Amino acid sequence: MTLKDCYEQMGADFEDVLSRLRNEALIRKFVCKFLDDKSIGDLKRAMEAGNQNEAFLAVHTLKGVAQNLGFTPLYEAGDGLTELLRPGHTVIAQEAKEELEAVEAAYEKTAGAVRQFLKEQGE
Repeated sequence: MTLKDCYEQMGADFEDVLSRLRNEALIRKFVCKFLDDKSIGDLKRAMEAGNQNEAFLAVHTLKGVAQNLGFTPLYEAGDGLTELLRPGHTVIAQEAKEELEAVEAAYEKTAGAVRQFLKEQGE
């Protein structure tokens, strides 16, 4: 599996991120570190605890990581939850649950593609 294949598997546009970062080795370096990011775990814990501010910070971080790496489906899912949790907004529990499920699904698809890439690269 190539890095481009990894991006295609997650539904992202490798050529777009390559046009911005201009270096496949740099992209690979950051993609390989993606699974070390703790934002998804922080998000889940904050949501379970009902801590809107912590959940907002976690999803905002995850969204930023996804945007920088060009993980568009994860970025888009994270954007919806970020706006819902933005300080000052009244959060509706069912809506937050649905948005979190969308983020988790996008994360799993993205992480699965990254895991497969790493496995096939022998890492």
